[in-house]
Amino acid sequence: MFHRIDSPAPCEDQSAAVGTARAQAWRPGIASDEVPHGEVFASGRDGTGAGLALALALDRIAASSPDPLADAPDQRMWLWVQDRDALRRTGRPYRPGLPRALRHRLIHVAAASAEDALFALEEGLRCRDLAFVIGEIAGNPKALSFTAQRRLSLAAQRHGVPLWLVRLDAARDLSSARMRWQARPAPSPHPRWNAAAPGVARWRAELFRARRHPPGEWLLHEEEGRLVQQALLRAGEATRLSNDARPAAAAR
Repeated sequence: MFHRIDSPAPCEDQSAAVGTARAQAWRPGIASDEVPHGEVFASGRDGTGAGLALALALDRIAASSPDPLADAPDQRMWLWVQDRDALRRTGRPYRPGLPRALRHRLIHVAAASAEDALFALEEGLRCRDLAFVIGEIAGNPKALSFTAQRRLSLAAQRHGVPLWLVRLDAARDLSSARMRWQARPAPSPHPRWNAAAPGVARWRAELFRARRHPPGEWLLHEEEGRLVQQALLRAGEATRLSNDARPAAAAR
């Protein structure tokens, strides 16, 4: 006697796949054991790239479990490296505008070239006394090859120092970065108590390549050192957001 075993319907398989993808989607407040090497592509006409990179770094610190043997919170220094072209586009970091807990811990390096910036980044990643490293490099210089990117990834992983590399006005090229973002400015949310007051910075962040997460696009803003995911954008919503942001950009 034979028993028929019904296979799941195709729609059920698709629903299960969609559910798995949503469960594995990136979201703020999740710190994995893997030391991140991320890239943020952004325009050099504003501070969107560096702002999102710093927010990602702070969110990882806040999400990481503290050392139970530590007597005090993590007060390590952090490194910010800019090459000459990046410095010309975005300017030096404005220390009073940084989060209060990080203002006195910044080490800034103004490199004369992309080669010097990469050298400073790799040396910084070898120093375990740094909490994290942020780099800004403009364009697609020959020095920033896949081999150079691979050296940065290995140094970050080996010494446990996270790296976020901001690519200003750059085309997407080969990279060994674990997470690759495209960052654009988005209209600020209205403050709760005064709708006429300026709101906090908000980013339209597209994760177009990652090792453990499917691609996606979010509206993100920062609250008290933590990233807040306001929305997962769909295709139509992304187009509408771009149209809403055009008048504000033109006014500037």
